Amino acid sequence: MSSAKPLASAEARSRGLLLAAAGAVGFSGKAIIVKLAYRHGVDAVTLLFYRMALALPLFLFMAGWAARREGAGSKRAPLSRGDALKLMGLGFIGYYLSSFLDFLGLQYVSASLERLILYLNPTLVLLLGALLYGKPVRARQLAAMAVSYAGVALVFGRELSVSGAHTLWGAGLIFLSTITYAFYMTASDEFVQKLGALRLVGLASSAASLCCIVQFFALRPLAALAVPGPVLWLSLINATLCTALPMLLVMMAIERIGPALTAQTGMIGPLATIAMGVIWLDEPFTPWLLAGTALVLAGIYLVTRPAGGATTSGEPG
Repeated sequence: MSSAKPLASAEARSRGLLLAAAGAVGFSGKAIIVKLAYRHGVDAVTLLFYRMALALPLFLFMAGWAARREGAGSKRAPLSRGDALKLMGLGFIGYYLSSFLDFLGLQYVSASLERLILYLNPTLVLLLGALLYGKPVRARQLAAMAVSYAGVALVFGRELSVSGAHTLWGAGLIFLSTITYAFYMTASDEFVQKLGALRLVGLASSAASLCCIVQFFALRPLAALAVPGPVLWLSLINATLCTALPMLLVMMAIERIGPALTAQTGMIGPLATIAMGVIWLDEPFTPWLLAGTALVLAGIYLVTRPAGGATTSGEPG
């Protein structure tokens, strides 16, 4: 009997690690799908519309499922009208604006560089926490951040020398995407307590989906809905396997192994993006990319380790 609990705990840990790894790989595929879709002449507004419109039913399901899991006996306070407006604002910043900037940036940079820039998110959360709430930042964390940014600079400098000024514009857009998502994470703490992480993600993502739908019909004619068949299939994959499902997997992993270990396991994401970029996008695999990725992952590991690495959905964009 005494070995039953350790065995169960080890099994839960293994399942949690697998869930976290699967979620990270799913998220990492988003950039690959977007780059493949751009080959068919679709623009960012249309592509984001299809991704979020197809994912909207899944987001609503996640929010409803999370609410039912808590049951009628939940002690969480109901949301006021002001809270609902704040939640919509968080969805706008964290899932609409962040995703839109990311999709725009992917027109100009490689999937590998995009993934490395997005992985700077924990460093920005740390800085925003210090600036907005006075949270302390340790010297070791600052050193680790320097290592991560050096890794991105290494890959960015190499890509800039090959691809030119477009790389600067694309990297800037993706870095802005990372900033907006970091702001969402920093500002969402109170809603995690009120709603729970999964319900928050479902509701905020639903609000973002509505923003994407409104944006499309405001900026594009109805004729723009006619896209090549591969774009529809790629958008369906993006909405399910690279957006909604990874969100759910990461939340399930956090329940089993905690946010810190989930975040650290998620570091296989950049490696998965690099591998898929080489296989499906013919992106070059260079020593510069390998060295930069190693620096980014080492720095982020050290940054998230003492802070807990908590996230609400696993990644920006």
